[in-house]
Amino acid sequence: MPLQDEGVMPKIVLFPGDGVGPEVVAEAVKALQAVERAFGDRFAFETLAIGGEALDRYGVPLRPEEIAACRRADAALLGAVGGPKWDRVEPPLRPERGLLQIRQALGLFANLRPVSVMPALVPESPLKPEIVAGVDLLVVRELTGGIYFGKPSRRWTSARGRAAVDTLRYREDEIARVGRLAFGLARARRGRLASVDKSNVLQSSRLWREIMDELSAGYPEVELEHVLVDAMAMHLIKSPARFDVIVTENMFGDILTDEASVLPGSIGVLPSASLSARGGAGEGTRFGLYEPIHGSAPDIAGEGKANPAGTILSAAMLLRWSLGKEEQAAAIERAVASVIADGVRTADLAPRGAAAASTTAFGDEVARRVVSEANG
Repeated sequence: MPLQDEGVMPKIVLFPGDGVGPEVVAEAVKALQAVERAFGDRFAFETLAIGGEALDRYGVPLRPEEIAACRRADAALLGAVGGPKWDRVEPPLRPERGLLQIRQALGLFANLRPVSVMPALVPESPLKPEIVAGVDLLVVRELTGGIYFGKPSRRWTSARGRAAVDTLRYREDEIARVGRLAFGLARARRGRLASVDKSNVLQSSRLWREIMDELSAGYPEVELEHVLVDAMAMHLIKSPARFDVIVTENMFGDILTDEASVLPGSIGVLPSASLSARGGAGEGTRFGLYEPIHGSAPDIAGEGKANPAGTILSAAMLLRWSLGKEEQAAAIERAVASVIADGVRTADLAPRGAAAASTTAFGDEVARRVVSEANG
């Protein structure tokens, strides 16, 4: 297979981040390098700092230089940010602020979090096998509006003691933008969309529901249902397999996807993509920031215990959504599934009494299978 012209080599920014971030990002890069060997692709990598690493190095969790580098790139891959080392830092300088800043600066308006349970992991789920078998849902979380970005957001002390306020605000265009993406995804999948809100209490949710109903007229092939967020929290545990695509606002999506992470038995296997409206390297693609949904896990950092599957699968999403390389993305996903099915598992998924694979051993085996499958 002929190699790409280096003049059009896709550019990928790497943000290893904090805690176990550098370890899992290294394994995702290993998978992308296996794609290079197997398919003749070439990727240009640039490693930059964000979060606590950037705070230690530059005094801020994200510099304008890193944002500019992302604007020149086709995609970015992130490990994780934060940790107790920076707990006493002033709120504007917390490592997590770097992540919020990059989402807003790059217009990363939609976070896609696929949640599926591999057949080999059904026994590892804390839920009954009949509940998790066949789960294959996609959560679309609005990412740049809502309570995380609303103003005013402050705290003060009055005669009655300490007080604080955060503002939940949404505009019509913000809701419609993520709604159109969710409807389109549902149309391409199984044709069902669940819109999650709290319209029995919140004005912002009443607007959300109204706009979703209006959008529905343009997607007659998609069945829309509205679900209150508290009910959805229950349904995700009782009957997750009945859902296809779920769309919701920022904070609800943050909480529900962490809840859904227990379905496959470990938060370490779940990827995510934060997408912008800006075009990517291939036709129909868009710039995205890709990351596992787990945190920095500082308690196991440097011990080789972290599960890199979620980060490797995030790299597969990067190939699909930002570079338009479906075949390569699918090859990584098949390799991860087969490695897990054959019992090569990190400590979070290893059966009781079984030897656990290290972070690097898992990544090595995924990379090996990507190459061996391509070579027949």
